[in-house]
Amino acid sequence: MAQMRAFQSAREKGAEIPEVVCFEKQSDWGGLWNYSWRTGLDEYGDPVHGSMYRYLWSNGPKECLEFADYTFEQHFGRPIASYPPRAVLFDYIKGRVEKAGVKDWVRFGTAVRMVRYQKDRKMFEVTVHDRPNDRMYTEEFDHVVVATGHFSTPNVPEFKGFATFNGRILHAHDFRDAREFTNKDVLIIGRSYSAEDIGSQCWKYGAKSITSSYRSKPMGFHFPDNWEEKPLLTEVDGNTAKFKDGTTKHIDAIILCTGYLHHYPFLEDDLRLRSENRLWPLNLWKGVVWETNPQLFYIGAQDQFYTFNMFDAQAWFARDVMMGRVSLPSADAMREDSLSWRKREESLETDEDMIVFQGENVKELINTTDYPPFDVDGVNRTFLEWEHHKHENIMGYRNLGFKSLMTGTLAPAHHTPWAEALDDSLESYLQTVREAAE
Repeated sequence: MAQMRAFQSAREKGAEIPEVVCFEKQSDWGGLWNYSWRTGLDEYGDPVHGSMYRYLWSNGPKECLEFADYTFEQHFGRPIASYPPRAVLFDYIKGRVEKAGVKDWVRFGTAVRMVRYQKDRKMFEVTVHDRPNDRMYTEEFDHVVVATGHFSTPNVPEFKGFATFNGRILHAHDFRDAREFTNKDVLIIGRSYSAEDIGSQCWKYGAKSITSSYRSKPMGFHFPDNWEEKPLLTEVDGNTAKFKDGTTKHIDAIILCTGYLHHYPFLEDDLRLRSENRLWPLNLWKGVVWETNPQLFYIGAQDQFYTFNMFDAQAWFARDVMMGRVSLPSADAMREDSLSWRKREESLETDEDMIVFQGENVKELINTTDYPPFDVDGVNRTFLEWEHHKHENIMGYRNLGFKSLMTGTLAPAHHTPWAEALDDSLESYLQTVREAAE
């Protein structure tokens, strides 16, 4: 969606743009924000793309992801709170591209099966599957942008006793509804954002207890009394979990918040990014351009603090490379630049360091293009304050608000504290916004 908006923006300013085709496996756009109840396989037998679950509210301030060319106030006609639910964010990101009028560039229900590069003609052969009509066909393109994200293929470890566990085991990718775990003793494996948020959802919707198990170090928040952190699980025996410190706990369900894999089965080997989830994957110049074939681009391949506005920065940069507005250095120079960023990444020690690092990359990209400038340093400061709020009150930080870095407007408080706001629908949220405004 960011890449299409980037090209439409150039066309809006009078530039002649190339033909743009977007292949989208799902029946609607929005990526992970397009919620589906399905898990496992979809209606056509492909792996379900989405990892989104009901009742998700943004776990970071919307002010840190706001589009510089399309504000929340512009979309909703009024200020809204800093931590909106999924349906509100989905409506926002759809609103921008609907206004841009690019939906006819998208072929929905079409999965890319293979991308091959023809060196003699310097063209990509892209073979796709029109799933509703069960038809395969191939087209040629000058450039390819991989914008599939990397939060769809779960990393699923196994622990001793899983095969005979007397409860439910699932990865965060298949988590859909916290109400499933009401009155249950839930064990969460992992210590990152999905562990934090899925645990919070289970607490909010009435889990009997939450136990989060960590490999390296605890999250360290001030959790409610029925939430405790333990070292890594060693095994389960019936409904008893055993941990590295020798303690045990009765559990009814295990949720694996153990991350995702970069997975690009539709790309031939020499086009495929191979990386762990980190802030600076190698082989991507400026984090975007595939160094051994700069006709190929990746959007959002990094671990992320920045999201929507970073995707924009990358999409505008990729567009300008494709349109010849950005000159490419030699392959050696690109590699050297990437290695310098990797060296800096390896020196980072805290979340604060990582936020500033990623902000510097975003700043470099937007300073190269005509993307509307915005206060990246202000976004960094907001992120840092957000981290502070979480450590003060992990179950209450969503009740606080920030100023928009685009409009300067302070976000109003939502009418109901997050822990008590059980309806996450767009209609409910906007109704309460209207009532508060009145």
